[in-house]
Amino acid sequence: MQANLCTFGLIPSPHSGEQALLFIFWQQITGKFYYITLLRDPVSRYLSEWRHVQRGATWKTSLHMCDGRTPTPEELPSCYEGTDWSGCTLQQFMDCPYNLANNRQVRMLADLSLVGCYNMSFVPEKKRAQILLESAKKNLRDMAFFGLTEFQRKTQYLFERTFRLRFIRPFMQYNSTRAAGVDVDNDTILRIEELNELDMQLYDYAKDLFQQRYQYKRQLDRREQRLRGQAQFPLFRGRIDLQPREEGGGGEEPARLPTEDYMNHIINRW
Repeated sequence: MQANLCTFGLIPSPHSGEQALLFIFWQQITGKFYYITLLRDPVSRYLSEWRHVQRGATWKTSLHMCDGRTPTPEELPSCYEGTDWSGCTLQQFMDCPYNLANNRQVRMLADLSLVGCYNMSFVPEKKRAQILLESAKKNLRDMAFFGLTEFQRKTQYLFERTFRLRFIRPFMQYNSTRAAGVDVDNDTILRIEELNELDMQLYDYAKDLFQQRYQYKRQLDRREQRLRGQAQFPLFRGRIDLQPREEGGGGEEPARLPTEDYMNHIINRW
């Protein structure tokens, strides 16, 4: 079935009021709701948000609700005075210690109630960071689907195989983004990585998990193709069985097998 507005809908979740990071996917065919997300390389994402803010974007309407309340001005100070932060330099953007762009992906995927929401004195800083990172990993792991913007075609493949839908057009990989047009030196990149250390760790974890899921779906596809071939040509079944197709041919690295934990998660939950 081809995917269109009649078969599913994407609704930004209440937690993603600042930026469209977390979505609720509704599949009309099954009547089920799923949390899904798209992650991005942390440095590119950070630079993109800076350019967005520099043009005058704000998230003043975001309530940052957590445990039934909004943070106090002392818990979440503003990085600027006035109506917006338009025209801010990258250095100013990086220098604000309250900038919610720092580690945004971890913060928006984690359960903030585990660390007292925006109360920074609730848990020691290092412990807080570790709790948030592990919570974000768990929530990502529990999602039926997530994608990576740097791998558009694989993201489309996983989405279509997970929800048994087909997009009318293939995803396009656009590398010429606003973030790509920013000329920054190595020291600045290192500083951005430092400010987004948790996001860097989450993204490394996400890439590994994403590849496991992709390889798992590819293996299922190959198995189904072999079974269909055997059903169509039963006389050659023995020959096909004796000469299985070798994984990872053509100079590619051997396909990494998905972990038992992920296989059980797919079988038991989805």
